[in-house]
Amino acid sequence: MRSLYNSADDAARRVVITGMGVIAPSGCDLAGFWKNVCEGRSSIGEVTRFDASDSPSRLAAEIRDWQPTEYLDAKSVRRFERSLQYSVAAARLAVENARLNFDEIDADRVGVVEATSLSNMEAAYSAREALDTRGARAVTPSMMISGYVGSGSAEIANAIGCRGHALTCSSSSASGNDVMGYARHMIQHDGIDVMIAGGAEAPIVDTVFFGFAQSHAMTRWSGPPEEAMKPFDQASDGFVIGEGGAYIVLEELTHALSRGAHIYAELLGQSRACEAYHPMAPHPDGWGVARAMNKALQAGRIDPARVNYINVHGTANASNDLAETRAIKEVFGPLARRLALSSTKPVTGHALAAAGAIEAVICALAIEHSIIPPTINLRQPHPECDLDYVPGHARPYPIDVALSLNSGFGGKTSCLILGRYRA
Repeated sequence: MRSLYNSADDAARRVVITGMGVIAPSGCDLAGFWKNVCEGRSSIGEVTRFDASDSPSRLAAEIRDWQPTEYLDAKSVRRFERSLQYSVAAARLAVENARLNFDEIDADRVGVVEATSLSNMEAAYSAREALDTRGARAVTPSMMISGYVGSGSAEIANAIGCRGHALTCSSSSASGNDVMGYARHMIQHDGIDVMIAGGAEAPIVDTVFFGFAQSHAMTRWSGPPEEAMKPFDQASDGFVIGEGGAYIVLEELTHALSRGAHIYAELLGQSRACEAYHPMAPHPDGWGVARAMNKALQAGRIDPARVNYINVHGTANASNDLAETRAIKEVFGPLARRLALSSTKPVTGHALAAAGAIEAVICALAIEHSIIPPTINLRQPHPECDLDYVPGHARPYPIDVALSLNSGFGGKTSCLILGRYRA
């Protein structure tokens, strides 16, 4: 039986990245975002949107001074809650970056796929507040439309005019990687030439924040905010929640070449696994992460010796970091010692389902610029976390193949493979 996302005839239609857009705490333009990631300039600070003084966790990676009117018309700004604003803005930036002209391509062969998990929370809360304070007539149709989980993909399709199809995927923090695999499949096997794939989240609302804080998943660090997340370190005690959106234009190779598009990287494969182990904790041996990597490498016919860089999930939860390290050692064996690994979440925050999309952008830029971004705040590695996590400073290196790992609640894991484009 042929796999849904990978098959023996995958090579018939190669899939390349021709455009990217990002709206993140670390920057809302590619150049500025990449500069901050490479310099390890953390975007983490005290929460400003609500009073967190009674919470054991008080930090978040917020997009400061967000100006939605720079990306959206006034009517859309009024109608869209924050995650929709991030989603449509990032998708438009990606289309602009790809120099896609919808008057010159077939919009019926362009699709959208969106990753999300806790988006549209603001719309739900606004509707509840309106009902409680002003009655049923205050709950408007736009609140209902903006509040459903599939609204992002629909609004992007409407905004950019694509008519192929629009879909929303929700697989927790693995979603951002999973939508890239889905997009690749649609281009290779379902008559689509271009896919706009990515995700957005706006989870920095009080109930979500306090719930994560009480679960001990988020750090309780009280020192300088930029030093809060410490992946693979003996002092690691959890992640910092973030927000934002990122979208990538994925294009069939000959279609991209025919219009002279710039190619950042090639999407070589993606696969996923489910550990079926625990609602929140990973399997201690990293079973799901290892299986997702093995499946992706095999389906993409990638020799593990070609892999130079892995952008790891790296949430600074000790159990996650250990499981991920064990999985990499299991898959790569002796080759694991020569791999460069880094977690970029201490810079961007953990944007949940949007994390995979943001980190796919980071991997594509790392390949484009031959630079491996650093893992900041790693000063005393856990004894078992003994691989090369590129601590402190970015490293120039010509990357051939990069992996991006992300894992979500319920043991959902996903591995994305990007490579340097070669004619």
